Amino acid sequence: MRFPRSFGTLAHPTSFPSRFGMGDFGPEAFRFIHFLQETGQTIWQVLPLGTSSAGNSPYTSYSAFAGNYYLISPEVLVDKKLITPEEANQAELPVTTVADFKNSYAHKDILYRKAFERFRFSATTEQKDQLSLFEKNNAFWLDNFCLFMACLKTEGGKPWNQWDNRRLVRRVDEAIKEFSAENSEEIRFQTWMQFEFYNQWKYLKNYANKRNIRIVGDIPIFVDHNSADVWGNPSYFEVDEYGNRQFVSGVPPDYFSETGQLWGSPLYKWNIMEKSGYSWWIERFRQMFKLYDAVRVDHFRGFDEYWSVPATETTAEKGEWKPGPGEKFFRTIKKELGEIPVIAEDLGVITPGVERLRDQFNFPGMKVLQFAFNSDPANGFLPHNFSRNCVVYTGTHDNDTTIGWYRSAPEVEKHRMREYTRSDGTDVQWELIRLGMLSSADQAIFPLQDFMNLDSDHRMNTPGTAENNWQWRYTPEMLQYVDALRIKNIAEMANRGFRPPES
Repeated sequence: MRFPRSFGTLAHPTSFPSRFGMGDFGPEAFRFIHFLQETGQTIWQVLPLGTSSAGNSPYTSYSAFAGNYYLISPEVLVDKKLITPEEANQAELPVTTVADFKNSYAHKDILYRKAFERFRFSATTEQKDQLSLFEKNNAFWLDNFCLFMACLKTEGGKPWNQWDNRRLVRRVDEAIKEFSAENSEEIRFQTWMQFEFYNQWKYLKNYANKRNIRIVGDIPIFVDHNSADVWGNPSYFEVDEYGNRQFVSGVPPDYFSETGQLWGSPLYKWNIMEKSGYSWWIERFRQMFKLYDAVRVDHFRGFDEYWSVPATETTAEKGEWKPGPGEKFFRTIKKELGEIPVIAEDLGVITPGVERLRDQFNFPGMKVLQFAFNSDPANGFLPHNFSRNCVVYTGTHDNDTTIGWYRSAPEVEKHRMREYTRSDGTDVQWELIRLGMLSSADQAIFPLQDFMNLDSDHRMNTPGTAENNWQWRYTPEMLQYVDALRIKNIAEMANRGFRPPES
């Protein structure tokens, strides 16, 4: 699917400067949308909005369908009279450039419980009907997720294959019924939180869409082992009857890692999924297109072929390439859902088979300018080698900020960048923004940190490390001081600024 010539910003909601230790769907989210509108942008790209299950990473989630309820705004709950202003004030935390997830979660847990109790006793008939309709429309994933979260709470947060109640591990019907009856209040609470998450996000998304801003989401190809998806659908995954992983995901050794990368997510049993008509994936994409206007599919290569590693291995060295579902998979999705607005994350070592699969469905690929200067003029990340059907970035959430990249890059790369942009490197982030804007790529998306002239202290994630990731936030003043006029001028010169349709 081709998109119009446009540009936008990559910023995850947790990076907003809310009063409660981490960003959420409150007033600062709307202020960010105003910034996009003011600067002529029509794209807002986010990371996955799922419930973070480990290390606060949006790429490890308890569900491929459920939303991260910690993005529910206490200020919106005040507006709905589900908590008092005084209760919200008691949950306040300092606004800094580092998210305080631990304390934010603890404070919000208290607020959400109070809000739920008040909703139960004050909800109008219309609100109750809306909740019932939400439950009905999302039953495919919602029932399993809420039950799974209640089980996690009872089991002290242990992974599901380690639960003491082995009958719950194996999903024995009688055990499920008994547990559901005994924990009905917790299940109702989890249901309400998903209802509130989706209501707040829907309102925010509609607010953006009315201002000609479309939202690009993110689908991680694999799901976390400790998730409602694997627990609820074990036949689709490489696990045994007790949930133990048999084969897991990763990538083989390469230039960047002598032992490869062992991600540990259970692999799909694609043959079983195919027999079901890829029903789980159809519902997953259906849900994502409720949340977003387009989606970036992470690790797109895995649909062509994937690296399979026995779960007993401690590195990714002893694996093998296996064929993915390929063309038949996407034809099935399109037949069921119609046109699917997908961006293919095709970074890393990409084979001709991946390129064919991407191009067969006209999915735009990704171009990262920080990768453009480490080889010769044939480098595919140099703008003169772009096709129009791609999305150009200065960097992604996994890259350093552009200032940080330039400071640590080998001198030969710095030299090539300076020669290509005819600059001295003192304003490198704006040079690459300008380069991306003027390129032939249909879409250009830039991390907010680059618009803010920020260095390595403000990067979002460093792959291969476990500490200090996903925590970056900005303060209100940092957005205020972004050079909006400079952005608008570059966009106008590049023919990317928003123009209302002619009447």
